[in-house]
Amino acid sequence: MKKLLLFAFLVSLFKVSAQEDRVITTAVPFLTIAADARAAGMGDMGVATSVDAFSQQWNPAKFAFAERKMGIGVSYTPYLESIITDIALLSGNYYNKINDRSAFAFSLRYFTLGEIELRQFANDIGTVAKPNEIAIDGSYSLKLSDQFSMAVAGRFIRSNLRLPETGDVDSQAASAFAVDVAGYYRSREIAYNSFDGRWRAGFNISNLGGKISYDEGGQENFLPTNLKFGGGFDFIFDQDNVLGLTLEFNKLLVPTPRDFDGDGDVDADDNVEYQNITFLNGVFESFGDAPDGFSEELKEITWALGAEYVYQDAFMVRAGYFNESEDKGSRRFFSLGAGFKFRAAQIDLSYLFSSSQVRNPLENTLRFSLTFLLGEEFIND
Repeated sequence: MKKLLLFAFLVSLFKVSAQEDRVITTAVPFLTIAADARAAGMGDMGVATSVDAFSQQWNPAKFAFAERKMGIGVSYTPYLESIITDIALLSGNYYNKINDRSAFAFSLRYFTLGEIELRQFANDIGTVAKPNEIAIDGSYSLKLSDQFSMAVAGRFIRSNLRLPETGDVDSQAASAFAVDVAGYYRSREIAYNSFDGRWRAGFNISNLGGKISYDEGGQENFLPTNLKFGGGFDFIFDQDNVLGLTLEFNKLLVPTPRDFDGDGDVDADDNVEYQNITFLNGVFESFGDAPDGFSEELKEITWALGAEYVYQDAFMVRAGYFNESEDKGSRRFFSLGAGFKFRAAQIDLSYLFSSSQVRNPLENTLRFSLTFLLGEEFIND
């Protein structure tokens, strides 16, 4: 059980930091949390890594290269575990290859904020609220050539953060629809002097959709529309030893809060002007609207470097590093992970170490994922 005061304090603390450092904030930020332990173990990456059952969040175009007919993945990610025990992100995923060139997939992400006890006065009998957010996805991927595939995905988002008996009769659960457009490239295996290799690359423009509002005629919030792209290379030393290295970049396609009227402060009038920006205009403006110009635009790009070593397709060791500018959120952390595969089942674990003065909500958190790969095998050259 948690007091509403604690919840409000955490939210207000985040907003103050955002105003001071021009951090771009959006609605439903749970969509940007790495929901599976494999991606989390490599620094929150997945747009250009090899295909797995959790590719829906990162790059659904990868499913066209899946080597098994079907895959099922479930994961559990505790959030703010060091201070609160019942906030968590849960994820369920399913993909099915239609044939050698195409596949469809579904996924569900559920973010629960646990139980919040509401009281008007200290001696009142508390009312328990259970705010939560959910995203339901569907995607279709198709190989356009033997090495390149594309995918489209649709997403229904529902954010129920309404707290009963707070006096705000206009507040309501908010919902929105969004789409993703993704592409994935995987080269044929290339023979080098002492090893074979394979190149990988991918991109994903995710959460393209209208703004979301929690009350009638109230403030509209941008979805976390996002551009992620990257590339990698697999060192195939022999059939038992493979090392994959991947570098990925990420940019929110959301306009930067700024001083529209030139009075030296981002105030309520500037917020009204910010609200008038449509989501589509915001996507294009996001590439050149930073108040300090191109140098600040570069600060809005995060990057991650990850590695994965696979032994006999049965044991995996992973490591990664994620970097974000101090002026745009200051998320910087190292991550470690491991995977164990036995027949059709695989379990993955990951752990995060923050390297920033700003504490990460997932710091010192152990994340779990479980995967089942079923059905016939497909051979991808």
